[in-house]
Amino acid sequence: MSVPRLLILTDRHRVRTVGGQLLDTVAAAVDAGADTVLLRERDLPRNERCRLALDVAAVARRGGARFLVSSDPAMAAAAGADGLHLTATDPVGAGWHGRSCHDADALERAANTGAAYATLSPVAPTASKPGYGPTIGVEGTAELASGAPLPVVALGGIDPATAFELHEAGVSRVAVMGAVMGSTDPGAVVRRLVAAVAS
Repeated sequence: MSVPRLLILTDRHRVRTVGGQLLDTVAAAVDAGADTVLLRERDLPRNERCRLALDVAAVARRGGARFLVSSDPAMAAAAGADGLHLTATDPVGAGWHGRSCHDADALERAANTGAAYATLSPVAPTASKPGYGPTIGVEGTAELASGAPLPVVALGGIDPATAFELHEAGVSRVAVMGAVMGSTDPGAVVRRLVAAVAS
C-alpha cells in the first residue's frame, strides 16, 4: 500500500467548535482529495470508538480514501481498516502501519521495526498540543526527512501555507488535523492542501 500523501486526522471536539459533524467533515475532506483518514478519538469509551470507526471507515471508502486506526490493532481489524498508526510509545506493530516520531533516532527505530512510514512532528506550534515541542520547523523537517530511512509525513500545525513551504523544501507528504477539523469549509482547506503538496 502506498504511503499517505495527505493524511487527515480526526478530532470530533474541534469539529464541534465550528458547529460541524465529524462524518460530514471527513466526507468533505475525502471528496476534496484527502487520500487517507486516521481515526484518533482515543478519549472515547472503546465500544463507542469501535462504532465510530465503522462509520468513519464507510465514509472514507465511499470517497475512495484509505482508513487507518490509531493504536488499536483489534479495532483496526474489526473495522476493516487498511492499516494502523502507532504512537511513539506503542509496542512494535504487525501488518501495515505507520508510527509517530519526533526525531532522527525515532525515525530509525520506526524503520527498523517495520513501519511503512512515520509522521514527524511537531513542525509548527499546534492548538491540539499547546506547548508540545520543541517545534522542528520547515527546514528542520526537510533535513530530517531527507536523511530518514523511511517515508516521512510532516505533522503538527500544518495549514495550506505551511504545506506549500514544506513542499518547496522537499517534503511533499503532510498530515493535518486542526486546519481541516476546525474549518467551516473543510473541503476548501483540503483542496488548498492538495494543491500545495502537488505544486
